[in-house]
Amino acid sequence: MMNKTDLKETRVFAEKAMKKFLIHDSAWFRIINFNLPAGVTFPVHSHELEGQLSIQVLEGEGFFLGKDNAEIPAAQGEILVCDIIEPHGVRATTDMRILVTIAPPI
Repeated sequence: MMNKTDLKETRVFAEKAMKKFLIHDSAWFRIINFNLPAGVTFPVHSHELEGQLSIQVLEGEGFFLGKDNAEIPAAQGEILVCDIIEPHGVRATTDMRILVTIAPPI
């Protein structure tokens, strides 16, 4: 079965808080759209599982965050791929929309 989602419909921001939209959830992978207003951080975390994730910047700018507070600049069109067990997070310097894919889903 094919399923189409218009991500323009999830372009919703909450004041000073991250907004979350579940786009897809199956036994194989999960896709989540997070919208972060400028200045908001998706805290660095990891999961004790095997698998990988990607964080794609749909809009805005900020930083991908990693182990030991490492910061990697992140801008529209860029994507980070890492193992799920590796610490990861995001900090928005402008209003920022990211699309996270997790395989297998957690």
